Amino acid sequence: MSYSQDGIEKKRLAAALRRVYDEGPRSSVDIEGDERMLNAGIVESTMRRGSFVVDIKRKSLLSYPGEQFARYDDAGDVAEAMVRLGADVVIINVDYHTYGGDVNELRSAVRAVRAMNDRAAVVMKDVVVDEIQLGLAKDAGADGIVLCATVLGPALENFLNLATIIGLETIVECHTYNEVRAALDSLAQNIMVNNRDRMTGRLVMDQAIKLAGMFPGSGGPIVTLAGGGLTNTEQMKKLLAVGYDGVVVGKACMGSTRAPEFIRAVRDRTLLPAEFSQWGLDEYEFDLDGNVMTGPRENVSGIGDPDVFL
Repeated sequence: MSYSQDGIEKKRLAAALRRVYDEGPRSSVDIEGDERMLNAGIVESTMRRGSFVVDIKRKSLLSYPGEQFARYDDAGDVAEAMVRLGADVVIINVDYHTYGGDVNELRSAVRAVRAMNDRAAVVMKDVVVDEIQLGLAKDAGADGIVLCATVLGPALENFLNLATIIGLETIVECHTYNEVRAALDSLAQNIMVNNRDRMTGRLVMDQAIKLAGMFPGSGGPIVTLAGGGLTNTEQMKKLLAVGYDGVVVGKACMGSTRAPEFIRAVRDRTLLPAEFSQWGLDEYEFDLDGNVMTGPRENVSGIGDPDVFL
């Protein structure tokens, strides 16, 4: 599927995650880098950069029970600040009990982001179990909604179809191999692998890395994201190095002075095409800067590991 400039408004989430829009004049360093890529035989049009998604929330009952790690009056103000810093997508949590937000803040975030930027996408996040919640997201002006494969189970495909009918884009959140398989079988276009298990609250920091090989590859028909417990740029760069198109960061960005650093590290990162990423290159390993490391690969997780199905 191709997303032209004319289609950005209709597919704002997909365009934001793929970073397909023109970001203005390029620096001499960027141009020099492109020339090196071309000299190496890599086609310029295949090169994209990582996307950064901010998960805006005051608390997380499952991940951090009893802790309120962010205090703000309106999520709209936070969304505007994050987009100004360069975030491609902001996720607004509307479940008050679980995340401390509400639908009115979603409307506020949509107004704030649209007033300053027509490219960044606003996504609603809730414990979605009823079709009416998709209508609430659409009515609030959101570009998309997060659907959790753990929660929806066999109903996932129906919710994806309904979202398409009403013109709402989706991000399908998965944690296990089987959930990713179900999302792929349901033709989900945007898939996020969460290191945290929504059923137990357990954090498995290398889960997204283990499941990276399930996807067609960077630049393919599916946009892939990874998140859950990310606290430093090294973790984020590693996820991009193994083939993810972007990362989702929540608590680490809320009220943190490191948010600009995190956003720059991801958005400045050139994504390798599928044939040059770790997917399908069993005999090679890339370092955090995307360079091929010498010697055989060792201790690299894969979908054959026994705990990948946890």
